[in-house]
Amino acid sequence: AFKIQRRLGVELPGLGKAGALERRPYGPGQHGMKRKKLTDYTIRLMEKQKLRFHYGIREKQLRNLVINCKKDRSRSWVDSLVIRLEARLDNIVFRLNWAPSIAAARQMVSHGHIKVNGQKIDIGSALVNVNDEITLTDKGAKSGNFLQAKARPRLSAIPAYLTVEKDGEKEKAKVMADALPEDIPFAFEKRLVIEYYWK
Repeated sequence: AFKIQRRLGVELPGLGKAGALERRPYGPGQHGMKRKKLTDYTIRLMEKQKLRFHYGIREKQLRNLVINCKKDRSRSWVDSLVIRLEARLDNIVFRLNWAPSIAAARQMVSHGHIKVNGQKIDIGSALVNVNDEITLTDKGAKSGNFLQAKARPRLSAIPAYLTVEKDGEKEKAKVMADALPEDIPFAFEKRLVIEYYWK
């Protein structure tokens, strides 16, 4: 996870490893030279890779998502892509600070620790809709992933499209709106991703 973040030059919270950029293996001068050598294609590829690694999805999954989002004429396809990636249940669990990484969130979902509208959902890529309510099972609230995330949250703020409140001893959350590109928790250039998939 550290190597990926250093290579892309950005902290990707979904990987759950903080501090990847603190100890650079080269001085700032060398770093500047390295940046200049990047081709336009490499810069666009790196931007696309940020999405892939942060959300923990395979190349084919991302490409299929892009194809589907390009069919949505109601908004820019890259906005549709952000909405879909942020609406994945594993991402929502992570963004609620219920898991220390997206991989850990996916594990919680697959173990049946998360309910959507009172129903257990065990597929991390399941899409959560506006007005859906997300809750933890009793086991989920006692799981190591949840307790670790509460003790050391990876992100300080919960995004504006989610609300969370106490539900007795546990927490419950609700999706209030679709995500916006600004809600992605790392530096992200939409234009470069659009250019990468320019066909």
